[in-house]
Amino acid sequence: MLRRFLIRRVLLGLVVLWLVTLGTFFMFFVAPGDPARTLAGRQATPDQVEMIRRDLGLDQPILVQYGEYMGRLVRGDLGKSYFNGESVGTLVASDLPPTMSLVLGGAVLWFAAGVSLGVLSATRARSLLDRLMTFLALAGVSMPTFVIGLLMLYLLFFQLTKAGAPIFPPDSYVPFSENPAEWARHLILPWVTLATVQAATYLRLTRGSMLDVLGEDYIRTARAKGVPEPRVIVRHGLRSALTPVVSQLGVDVGTLIGGVVVTESVFGLGGVGQAVVQAFVSSDLPVIMGVVLITASAVVVANLLVDLAYALLDARVRLG
Repeated sequence: MLRRFLIRRVLLGLVVLWLVTLGTFFMFFVAPGDPARTLAGRQATPDQVEMIRRDLGLDQPILVQYGEYMGRLVRGDLGKSYFNGESVGTLVASDLPPTMSLVLGGAVLWFAAGVSLGVLSATRARSLLDRLMTFLALAGVSMPTFVIGLLMLYLLFFQLTKAGAPIFPPDSYVPFSENPAEWARHLILPWVTLATVQAATYLRLTRGSMLDVLGEDYIRTARAKGVPEPRVIVRHGLRSALTPVVSQLGVDVGTLIGGVVVTESVFGLGGVGQAVVQAFVSSDLPVIMGVVLITASAVVVANLLVDLAYALLDARVRLG
């Protein structure tokens, strides 16, 4: 059963990725802007623009261009950038580590904080603590990411450095392979910034899910049998309540791989988000397609892992 499930989901994922390439490719041709004209510059003659268009293969029919792109993609070739001729795979590979480090590290923080505070709030419903948690969740959701990032930089970097306690380093990214300690040290503020915004959503989601689960008959039965309250909350309640939370985590981790451009920009990390913004500005289709494919693949894989996690979290779920 598990094998059939995996085969079916992998095939479905491939179809999704194909539709993503199809939509992105054809949207590129209806969008304003001409990469050949941008690359040639304002002073270029029509003949020079046409020569560049021919060199890039943009003079061919759109279906021919798409067919050639898919042929290269099947061979594992994402193409070359229109503007520097470098392999898109190389460009994405160089930008991916900062983004993955930021998203995965932030996910650990926001999941742990959001779930813990959500459980605490649900077990003390309508108390002063619950109202405080609700206020913090609303404040976190309402606060723009760049505002939190700038506040972190001002209070925990600038002011501490000015006071002679440079605990947090300036904006940069240190590869994990070079120095794991410095890698973590340079990412603490970006992690906290990202987690502050995301944890608010997980707090509210966990609270609502836990309140629903704690009202179920099997929870009352467990309590009537004398099961210790911590075990009722964690083993019986939280395990079932985590299903929608894990589902949200899979979606967020996948989409944020291409969507943390604000945090990356505030802290000067580079990354995939900034690369795709630059590619859109310059109409660099191969780079856009490469990043979109990476992001879509991450979403597909994350959702597959979420479906597998369902069966572990909830015994009523069966992979069929």
